[in-house]
Amino acid sequence: MKQILPIVFAGLLGGSLAAAEGDTTSPPTIFLEQDVTDLSEFVWEKRPIIVFADSPNDPSFAQQMDLLRDRAQELAERDVVVLTDTDPAAEGALRLKLRPRGFMLVLIGKDGGVKLRKPFPWDVRELSRTIDKMPMRQREIRDRRDS
Repeated sequence: MKQILPIVFAGLLGGSLAAAEGDTTSPPTIFLEQDVTDLSEFVWEKRPIIVFADSPNDPSFAQQMDLLRDRAQELAERDVVVLTDTDPAAEGALRLKLRPRGFMLVLIGKDGGVKLRKPFPWDVRELSRTIDKMPMRQREIRDRRDS
């Protein structure tokens, strides 16, 4: 029995290493760290989701970010980019434009218009449904299906 145990461990370790090496796709980078002052750079290219909070320790903010990270691939497929603002004292341009009170999630369409505002965390599934109902997204789906 003592001789079999090292073989079993080696087999398990080798299998997990092979699986790790075989997975060369990294999770999409949809979370932008830089401070964005103007959303015009995303018009017709990306759908920004902006998550506001009065502090990075806000439980709603933490919950929302976890929800977004867990299903980042689905958001990447919909050309989403996630921006955050957790410093109301800085009075950033996005905060002044969108005027959140405490926690707020904002979805901006590719046309630059506000499509959704929520004062509480929202599941990626619901966000995806909202995006998929947009006319531009419907066109993207048709174009991908036809090509």
